[in-house]
Amino acid sequence: MKTTNNTPLPEPTLRRLPWYLAYVRMLDKQDVEYVSSTRIAKELSVDASQIAKDLSFLDIKGKTRIGYEVHSLATTLADFLGFTQQHSAVVIGAGSLGQALISDVGLSQYGLNIVAGFDTDDNLVGKVIDGVNIYHVDTLEKWQHENHADIAILAVPVEYAQQVADRVVSSGINAMWNFTPVRIKTPQEIAIANTSIYAHLAIIYNRMNVARSVID
Repeated sequence: MKTTNNTPLPEPTLRRLPWYLAYVRMLDKQDVEYVSSTRIAKELSVDASQIAKDLSFLDIKGKTRIGYEVHSLATTLADFLGFTQQHSAVVIGAGSLGQALISDVGLSQYGLNIVAGFDTDDNLVGKVIDGVNIYHVDTLEKWQHENHADIAILAVPVEYAQQVADRVVSSGINAMWNFTPVRIKTPQEIAIANTSIYAHLAIIYNRMNVARSVID
């Protein structure tokens, strides 16, 4: 993703922008007109100077002693992050995680519409989950040729991750959201984001152990 001056946005900044958006959207619903970087910093535990720097990448500047106009900031952030556009997605792997993603109505509020699911389990293929049809993964290429999804969400067992990723690429889908703990290999032109639940569990466990050692 690029900024208004066409330079690549630093990934740490990109990861923080949705935090800012969620907070200012809440303020917008409360009819708050302006918010300072100091207030955002206090609520999100991010340094105020860092917030100002992050927003400056988008050419967003607050008013002296007043701050940022909340509604305008929320709109600008949502537009920049792509949340106001609609993106169609398929879930590959309709097990417990895949079904949870299909049923997550909150994703649509951020522009992600899951339109189909794929699996190899005969107990799942042919079912409809929250209005989403589950197809056999062997039909992915044909389905994509006829429907043209933007994103594939991978929620398959780890041993099938690379195989499924290769199939996604061959189907013509150019973006993947990978929920497996494997760092799959894809051509350079494929957009990919990795979200490992297990990696975050490891972080939690480690921090719990550190906290306990401090208490002890």
